[in-house]
Amino acid sequence: MNAKKAGGARRPRVPKSPEARQRSQEILRIAMETFAARGYNNASLAEIADRAGLTQAGVLHYFRSKALLLAGVLELRDRTGIEQQGPERPRGLAFLRHLVDTVRRNTEREGIVRLYAVLSAESVTDDHPAQEYFRDRYAGLRALVAEALAEACERGEVREDLDVRDAANAIIAVMDGLQVQWLLSPESVDMAASTERAISALLTGFGAGPLPGAPGGTPASGAE
Repeated sequence: MNAKKAGGARRPRVPKSPEARQRSQEILRIAMETFAARGYNNASLAEIADRAGLTQAGVLHYFRSKALLLAGVLELRDRTGIEQQGPERPRGLAFLRHLVDTVRRNTEREGIVRLYAVLSAESVTDDHPAQEYFRDRYAGLRALVAEALAEACERGEVREDLDVRDAANAIIAVMDGLQVQWLLSPESVDMAASTERAISALLTGFGAGPLPGAPGGTPASGAE
């Protein structure tokens, strides 16, 4: 799940001075907002440059191309991603609790959620520069959730006849679908509560109790 694939082999220039690094981060922030509002294809370098108080050539000085600017935005988005857990992530059902907690935190970062929803949907179009990024991201996320569910089976938290791949696909679909509903009508959708309800309903049929950390459940050891 490497965002540099969205921008090809070349990389953005690395700013050397503190002022240049600050300017680069400001461009990324503006690009993130613009891509989230308009999508990659409809957003223009001219608009991003104008909002940053630069010329298009000034933006390209830092990122060389629009595709590399997108790569930088996706890397910035990855810093908040649940897939960046590494070997210390929660295990078994505790990881499912971590997903719910991540959804709850996402309600406080609407820009990141909107960026993900817009670009992931747009990436299915032909030759979109983020298509490989999102394909890899979904593959990695499916693997993470399936691995956690397999751990839950091994620990006796759910029955061993659970099809972990199908369950992982369903959980991710619920999370992504709720994001779209929440973005359109945040006052009508409690993403965290709905995600927890859907995951619990799915797993109850396979002998699971409440998720760790839920009322009546066990402590969520390792969950952040």
